[in-house]
Amino acid sequence: MRRRLFHASSLTALWALLAQQQAQAAGLEGVSNAETSKGLQAALETGALSALGLLGKPDGFMGNPKVRIPLPGFLESAAKLLRTLGKGQQVDELVTAMNRAAESAVPLARDLLLGAVKSMNFSDAKKILLGGETSVTEFFVEKTREPLAVKFLPMVTQATQKVGLAEKYNRVAGKAVGLGLVKKEDASIEQYVTRKTLDGLYLMIGEEEKKIRRDPIGTGSAVLQKVFGALK
Repeated sequence: MRRRLFHASSLTALWALLAQQQAQAAGLEGVSNAETSKGLQAALETGALSALGLLGKPDGFMGNPKVRIPLPGFLESAAKLLRTLGKGQQVDELVTAMNRAAESAVPLARDLLLGAVKSMNFSDAKKILLGGETSVTEFFVEKTREPLAVKFLPMVTQATQKVGLAEKYNRVAGKAVGLGLVKKEDASIEQYVTRKTLDGLYLMIGEEEKKIRRDPIGTGSAVLQKVFGALK
């Protein structure tokens, strides 16, 4: 078990690998192993906590066009017709419920995201340091997407089942899947909202990661500045 942890021997091996990468090695020569470890963990924690802070509050989803959750599939197409039939309030209630469910669910991700940071191993560190500008985000997706989907679903269900239109959508969508009119992952409003919540969370983690990589000085963290500044 200890061999999988991000400890000193792993950092030594990583250092040797980095030395073979001319551009990166040239910049990292003045950064110690301990600083590299702290820098990576700080980057992961900073990106995750910033995203949670932006999304896990009123209008975190609803008020952000980048992550606002629209009506799924054919219901989005049918919304105009529903409004002409006097169902506009129900449509608005469902959209609001979906986004409020996402805003309520996101804070539940904190422990799993930070737990993933603590479990980071040598292979993870290599991918992050030598990967592209979204390698931190990809790390979180790989480590947390499936368990977070399980964790989010009950809260999303609780929020959306109060809206009558959600139940009607589920009845119609369930039949439409068999006809190829609706994607399987959109067969229930709860699954759809859970998926879109996760998409929004990782999108915002990615946005925060890009900020750190492009302007580590702006984070106010000396260790982030030293490690990611050296990689620029």
